[in-house]
Formats: sequence, C-alpha cells, structure tokens
Amino acid sequence: MTTLPRPAAALSADEARRIALKAQGFLGAPDRRLGVRGVLRHLGAVQLDTISVLARSHELIPYARLGRVGRRTVEAAYWQDAHAFEYWSHAACILPIEEWPHFAFRRRAYRDRPHWNHALPDGTYDQVIKQLRDEGPLTATELGGAKRTSEWWDWSGTKVAVERALMYGEVVCVERRGWKRVYDLAERAVPAELLHDELDDTECLRRLVRLAGQSLGVGTRADIADYHRLKGEQVDAVIADSGLVPVEVEGWGKPAWADPAALATPPRGRHRTTLLSPFDSLVWDRARTERIFGFTHRLEAYVPKPKRVYGYYAMPVLAGGRLVGRVDPAREAGGILVARQVTLDGPKAVPAVAEALVEAASWVDCTTVRVERVDAPELREPLVKEVTRFLTAALR
Repeated sequence: MTTLPRPAAALSADEARRIALKAQGFLGAPDRRLGVRGVLRHLGAVQLDTISVLARSHELIPYARLGRVGRRTVEAAYWQDAHAFEYWSHAACILPIEEWPHFAFRRRAYRDRPHWNHALPDGTYDQVIKQLRDEGPLTATELGGAKRTSEWWDWSGTKVAVERALMYGEVVCVERRGWKRVYDLAERAVPAELLHDELDDTECLRRLVRLAGQSLGVGTRADIADYHRLKGEQVDAVIADSGLVPVEVEGWGKPAWADPAALATPPRGRHRTTLLSPFDSLVWDRARTERIFGFTHRLEAYVPKPKRVYGYYAMPVLAGGRLVGRVDPAREAGGILVARQVTLDGPKAVPAVAEALVEAASWVDCTTVRVERVDAPELREPLVKEVTRFLTAALR
C-alpha cells in the first residue's frame, strides 16, 4: 500500500471551487493581451467536437473566458504561425505547439500498438507520406478520399493511413478547414527545436501531470488523470515529482493535489457570467463537476429525443462562480437565438441566464432572443422580461 504524504493545506469546499474557477480563467480579469492563444496555453488543451449549435466547442472555450472575441480571430489564433497542433489528449484537442515533445510517450505507444480496428493496405502509408511531401498540406479528400462508402466508420485506405501517420507523429493536423482535418508532414509543421521524441515516458508524464494540476488548480488523482486521459498508475508514478502538493479538501473524501501557485494567493476578482460548452474543461469531467458545483450534467445529443431531460445541446450557465442553470440553444434565420429549453436553479438565476443569453446572441450576430420552454413555467415571463431589458441596454 502506498503511503500518501501529509497534506500541505486543508481547503474548504468553497476554497477549492474558487481555486478551480481561477485556474480555468473564470475568476478575475482575463489577460486580453494574450487573447485566445493565452487561453489555450493557460488551459493546456481545448477540446474539439463536431457539434455546432451556437458555435463549435473550440470557439466557445475562449468566448466563455474573454467575451465576444471574433470567431475568425479565434480560428486564426489557433492555427496561424505554427502556434498549435491537434492531437489526442482529453479527446481530440488543440494543444500548444510547445507541448509536442511531451506527447512523445503517446506517439511511442501508438507505434507499438499491436492491433488496429482498420486494416492498412500495403503501400498506402508510404504513398500518403509521399503525396504530402510533394503537395501538402492536404485534407483526406484531397489525398484521395476519406471514405469507401457513405457509412461514417468505413474509412478509405488513404484515411486509415493518414490517421495512423497522425498518431505516430509523422503527420500533423495543422488546421480544420470546413471541419476537415488538414494534414502536413511534422517535419514542416513543427518547429525544428520541438520536433523530437527525446523525452522519456517519465518526463512526458511528469510534465502533463503538472500541467493538468495547474489547469485544474486542485484535483483528485482521477481529475488529474482525466485531463490528458492518462492512466491512474501513470499519475501515481510521477505525481510526487510533479511540483504539485498534496491537500485535503472538505467533503471530497479522496486525496487531492494542488498547484502551489494557486495556494499562494487567495483567488479574488470578478466572476464571469456565460454559457459553457458541454466540452469546456471546467465541466468536461462530470464526476468532478458534481463534486465541485453540486451540478449534474450530461450531454444528451446522442440520447433519443423522447428520453432527453434538458435538451439536445444543453449548455450550463456559469454565474457568480456557480452553475445556475442550463440553456438548450438554436439559431434561426433572421438573426434569432432560440432558447428552446431553459432550466433554472430558482428565481435568482433569472438575471444571470438572461445576461448570458443576450451576450451569446450578440456574439453570433443575432439581434433577437426567443425563449420557448422553461422548466418552471412561472419563471418564463420573468426571464423574457430580463432578456428584453438586456437587449434594450445592448442597443443603446
């Protein structure tokens, strides 16, 4: 049995919540000088997802922290000047380019993987590499086709090859174009000083555990492992040397570790009021979200419609450092943001949800907000009035 070190500090549940908010960029004034790139580096990973309702998740992440930053500005900030790359972290994520060396452990694991779900036709891999060298950057379609049939899982040999090369690190996704990955050779896309696999697994893991702890502020073993989808034993092997310190958090019932910088200064400042992507790193770990915020949230996009409770793409609403409701949004022609279903944590949540809706509408160039269903029918009229008030103020 492993003996855990004595906690360096004891935190109340409220202190832990505020530390987490600060670490994730939701407490205190954001550093607008660093913009979207600063958000990416601060978080260490921004998850990608195919669903686009209000906007795609990787656009929503900086918006939630910085406000109405232009969507084209977001895309340019991620991809221009070899600033970032896409790879497997928490899921498919945009990662700061300087972290390329620290994912060597995962690239090696893929190269050593004995079994794959898709067969790789003879010669296809080399042909894809040659074509990228001669013509790249290219999408899978430009390489010769992504699918054999219309079935989403039925990849062509070309797609299998280029995705394998991506996992191995010979190829990099350098941007998304119309949601298609754009591939290029790593030797062209990654700065020369970063293009190596020289770090051993221990050093890679130590770095990613430290980054996860800094991005979370405070977390359990499972929280830290989940951030970059490490195994629990990988965290155990390096956490003592990661720079994180053990802490005890009221009500958590599990050992936790914190970023010492987060403990040094009490987190203070203005709370952000905003809609959150379900894939935002503040809430992507459902167990952690329930533990910190007492808020149960599940993405229901893949749940049959009759069984949904909160809606297709219910977005948590953050206000005052709490999760105070959910909004399932849609957009209609004519500049209309539709709140198809709204769940409120009581009457006090009404102004915050209205504010979040109006700001989000403005960000996606909608001039009107229509509220449809509210879980507590008696709160629909107060919510509509607050939305109207915020819209009127925004037009002044």
